[in-house]
Parts: sequence; structure tokens; C-alpha cells
Amino acid sequence: MTTGSRTPWRQPLALVGAAFVVLWVLVALLAPVLAPYGPLDQIADKLLEPSAQHLFGTDQLGRDVLSRVVYGAQVSLPLAFLLVALSAVIGSVVGAVAGFFGGWVDGTLMRLADLVFAFPGIILAMAVAAALGPELRNAVLAVVVVSWPSYARLVRGLVMSARNSEYVAAGRLLGSSSVRTMIVDLRPNVAGPVLVMAALDVGNAVLLLSGLSFLGLGAQPPMAEWGSMVVSGMDYFDLWWLWLYPGLSILTVVLAFNFVGDTLRDALDPRTARAIRG
Repeated sequence: MTTGSRTPWRQPLALVGAAFVVLWVLVALLAPVLAPYGPLDQIADKLLEPSAQHLFGTDQLGRDVLSRVVYGAQVSLPLAFLLVALSAVIGSVVGAVAGFFGGWVDGTLMRLADLVFAFPGIILAMAVAAALGPELRNAVLAVVVVSWPSYARLVRGLVMSARNSEYVAAGRLLGSSSVRTMIVDLRPNVAGPVLVMAALDVGNAVLLLSGLSFLGLGAQPPMAEWGSMVVSGMDYFDLWWLWLYPGLSILTVVLAFNFVGDTLRDALDPRTARAIRG
């Protein structure tokens, strides 16, 4: 095989993941166009099986399940992107400051991160969401609370390994401030791994938000959100279409972003990229 004939993005799982990511983003953007009905419209008899008129059937209130799944993408995906962005920014800033200054600053910030790591993520998220109140906005804040330490750990390690490099020392000798050094000199070494972790975390964020909604701590009825749709369908377990389609939506989003994250990691790792091309 000749060099350069293959790239990580041409791997089958990468193509599948990218296709599903693009599909779900388009569904979220075009939900009012794609959905045949509104998410709250009671337009038919209750609990109709999937048919040509209602492809995913109807729920216990006569609402079109397909429409609610489509509108659910408008809820889950933007919130997942938002909380991942918040977690990445907060964790990266904390990790960069801790790794660059070291000493008591590093010790204080990392002990705070260790405090969050001491609890299982879903348990801590449940506790925070319950304390703030059962609301989707509070569920987002709860997931941010449990997610930022991972970024802080990653960025801290990267900054500590690069802060004594010659180019950083040269910049400091030329009068660069600490903030400029972190933003201009160290940021390029941090951006790639953080991007990979963020791509992987989008799927986890969707899963956590859906899990909190499933437990009654996130989205509340009648909002069209995948986790709350699954739990409402559990009361009618034999009516499989009520929980299967929102469950498959969660599954495909999580797998898609995991595939994309793995591909980004391979593409940004020179050793892996050479192995794939070779």
C-alpha cells in the first residue's frame, strides 16, 4: 500500500460515525421542516402502532412519536454541545493555570478536581440536579460540574510537559506574560487532545442528560426529550415503539460521536496516522 493512500477518515467506522453526526445535526437544524407534526400536537388516537400515516406510531396522548423524536434532537444535541463547551473551557483554564504555575496553585486546584473525582459521575450529577431542582437547565449544570475535572487533568499534564520547552523559555525572555505564553505558546499543544476529548464527551453528555431525564431530574413533561420519552414508554413496555425509537436515537448519537472522537485521536496522533497509512 502506498503512503498516503489511506487516512483515518476513510475507515468504515469513521465514515459511519461522521454520517450519523451530520444526519443528526441536520435533523436538529431542520426539525420544524422534517417533523410532520408539532411535538405537543395531539393529532390521532392514542397508542397507535407504527403505520404509513404515523411511521413511529403515537404515544399515550395521541402525539406523533416520530415528530417528538425529531424535535428531541433540537433539545439533546444543542445542550450536549453547550455543556461540553463549558466543561472544556472551565477545565482547560483550570488545568492550564495549575500546570503552568505549579506549587500551591496546582495543589489547590487539583485537590478540587480530586474532590469531584471522588464520587461516581452519575451519582454526583444526580445529587447536584436534585439539589438545584428537577429541570433541564439544572441537569446541564450538574453534568458540567462532573465533567470539567477530566479536562483539567488532561490540560495540566500537557502544560507541565511543555512549560519548560525552549520555545516557551524564549518567549518569556522576550517579555511574554504568563497569559500570553499560555494562549500563544502552549495552546497549540493542548488544542488537539482537548478536541478529541470533547468529541468523545458529546455522546457521553447526551447519555448523561438522557439518564437524568429518565430519573426525573432533567427534562419534564411534556417536553420532547429522548430520556423522558424512554421513561414515559416504560409504563407501556409491551408497546415497544414508545421507548425503542428514542432509545435508538440516544444509541446512534453516542456511537457516532465515539467513532468520530476515535478517528480524531487517530488523525492527530502521528504514530497512529503513520500506522494507518503504512
